[in-house]
Amino acid sequence: MSRSSSLQYYIIARLLLAPLMLWTIVTIVFLLLRATPGDPTDAILGTRAPEAAKEALREELGLNAPLWVQYFKYLGQVLSFDLGSSLTSRGESVWQVIQQYFPATVELAFFAILVAIAVGMTVGIISSLRPNTIWDLGGRLFGIITYSLPLFWVGMIMQLIFAVQLRWFPLGTRFPIGLETPNKITGLYTVDSLLSFNGHQFSTSIHYLVLPCFTLGILLSGIFERIVRVNLKKTLQAEYVEAARARGIQERKILFSHALKNALIPVITVMGLTFAALLGGAVLTEVTFSWPGLGNRLYEAISLRDYPTVQGIMVFFGIIVVFASIFIDIVNALIDPRIRY
Repeated sequence: MSRSSSLQYYIIARLLLAPLMLWTIVTIVFLLLRATPGDPTDAILGTRAPEAAKEALREELGLNAPLWVQYFKYLGQVLSFDLGSSLTSRGESVWQVIQQYFPATVELAFFAILVAIAVGMTVGIISSLRPNTIWDLGGRLFGIITYSLPLFWVGMIMQLIFAVQLRWFPLGTRFPIGLETPNKITGLYTVDSLLSFNGHQFSTSIHYLVLPCFTLGILLSGIFERIVRVNLKKTLQAEYVEAARARGIQERKILFSHALKNALIPVITVMGLTFAALLGGAVLTEVTFSWPGLGNRLYEAISLRDYPTVQGIMVFFGIIVVFASIFIDIVNALIDPRIRY
């Protein structure tokens, strides 16, 4: 079987397995939500509401129906691309919730992954070029520390230092409440302000982004540092690199034209999956920094037992992760001709 035919077979197999994975996600989330204690009617009407009113609301929302009836009804909705309506925001569909909050998550994830790649690759390259030195030791410590620190704790410390004590950055939210937000074109404040040629709104958007995206990016950079350091150090010891040095090729050209290109193949895989995971809900970051993204909205929906919203957001996240992993596999196959499926 040729390489192109093998790749096509792999892509088709993954696409056929995607519905099965999404069905598994929907089923697990559906069962776990209904196994947890709590009643959505308490979140909607309050705990002191009359039991008759709660019973009427359960009947209206279909929560009195048998579990298997609710399950198959929801599966039918998903197959017809209907994620249902929010229980706590009456009249608002889950698709509207996603459209409203997802751009903030995309913006945070994009800038955080840029910081993570820039910092992680820089530290990893420096560490691999100076093995068994203080630079190498510092790179290892950086990778271990940033990988192991809990995000919510670092986020609170960063807010206490830079927002509360030094007052360099704002605390919480995405844009000043008293100012007009950029005209909604894409939902991304930085992009929309540039498209509107409004420099003040752009600088304000960046100002509110700096603290959460740098906190998340620095903690994620340890992953990239470790991968770049290990793979680049191994690549620099390869025979073709030694042959290039013997031919008198400059060390800088060997690094960027030969070694680094091959060492970045696993980085691309991790980068794509990390970005997909961030889009799939940087819940801790958004909750810690009060960032109005989809991860924060998911946390609120879980707290309020808003079944349709939680299920819809999880299905949406699942679609992102599944197709992102397929896309990364295709990119890796195109970059590295040694890959076979």
